[in-house]
Amino acid sequence: MEKQRSVAFHTLGCKLNFSETSTLSRTLESEGFLKKDFDDVADVYVINTCSVTDNADKECRQLVRRIQRKAPESLVVITGCYAQLKPKEISQIPGVNLVLGAAEKFNIASHLRELTKNDSVKISSCDIEDVSGFNASYSLNDRTRTFLKVQDGCDYTCTFCTIPMARGKSRSDSIGNVVRNAEQLAEKGVKEIVLTGVNLGDFGKGADGARKNEENFYQLVQALEGVQGIDRYRISSIEPNLLTREIIEAVAGSKKFLPHFHIPLQSGSNEILGLMRRRYKREVYAERVELIKSLMPHCAIGVDVIVGFPSESDLHFKETFDFLHALDISYLHVFTYSERDGTKALDIKPVVPVNIRHERNKSLRNLSYMKMQCFTEQHHGQIRKVLFEGKGRADMMEGYTDNYIRITTPFREEWANKIVDWKI
Repeated sequence: MEKQRSVAFHTLGCKLNFSETSTLSRTLESEGFLKKDFDDVADVYVINTCSVTDNADKECRQLVRRIQRKAPESLVVITGCYAQLKPKEISQIPGVNLVLGAAEKFNIASHLRELTKNDSVKISSCDIEDVSGFNASYSLNDRTRTFLKVQDGCDYTCTFCTIPMARGKSRSDSIGNVVRNAEQLAEKGVKEIVLTGVNLGDFGKGADGARKNEENFYQLVQALEGVQGIDRYRISSIEPNLLTREIIEAVAGSKKFLPHFHIPLQSGSNEILGLMRRRYKREVYAERVELIKSLMPHCAIGVDVIVGFPSESDLHFKETFDFLHALDISYLHVFTYSERDGTKALDIKPVVPVNIRHERNKSLRNLSYMKMQCFTEQHHGQIRKVLFEGKGRADMMEGYTDNYIRITTPFREEWANKIVDWKI
């Protein structure tokens, strides 16, 4: 009788990657694989990579070295964005056996049937222009909140970004399929769904070029509102130019969509936004924030921002800092610009010294801390609904209010995956 093979997964990067890793795991379990923790010894290790920053590339290499020390006879599979962008580079990492590009990651089971440790490194990839299908994915059992992928790829040409090269053209699921997935998740006891994608606001472009703009994100929000059994939805990230008044008003009037937006800004300088090829100016961003806060004063607003973009002067950075300081936002995700092969930003000069990039990053992270402290303080004494997760470290548990304030408290079994009224 053939021994049951085991598999372990590790995910680098975004919520989208987490949803896809979870789906890959269920695929292999249905094929008879035994799932193990990544720290255990397994027959196969799968690393789902990101390539937004240099750190993701380096972390991938470090993980492969760790596997080699722990389980030198095991198979190592690399997939995700880094695998699509640089398959040959990855194939030269000692210990890697299989590299799966964007079109092949969901065919992992068939690849593993034919793969042995003695084979030479196999690369299964294609030109990103040929990637046109959509594979629905969602995370399950890994965390209380479930990440549901509804959109993939991007048609934008931001000068700093490799994602269109790694994930291809914008395409999405149909509203009907998303609703069916949400209904299945409700049957499994899921309380909160986080809608994820590369460019969520562009929802409606179907796989293989079908359904061009026949459906849109606003219609998806309306349809999901009617799904029985799901208590909460979050919108993971949405471009300011695609965050329409009707979407904001729909969330404001919703009983299920939570008062929480994450809206990428990237720079508070219109000059830098132009060099980045962003599709809005800072005035548009400020208008979106003002509208949200006028309808939902309690709403959390998160912001992505990049520091150290080529040609960003002290004056440009001050524009960004002052703009963010004045905005009624709740927290920042701050990214230090890093050079990425194949991007137009490489041609923009002058380059900002790395030490200055880090100084600016620290400055904005301090601002983020103060913003979140201020936002939390505004809700002091209020009762808000918290969805608690399971046991964390040191017999504690965590949860998030509807408007994304993190709550930590001693573990209570009866609160796990439950929505509890909580006084801030």
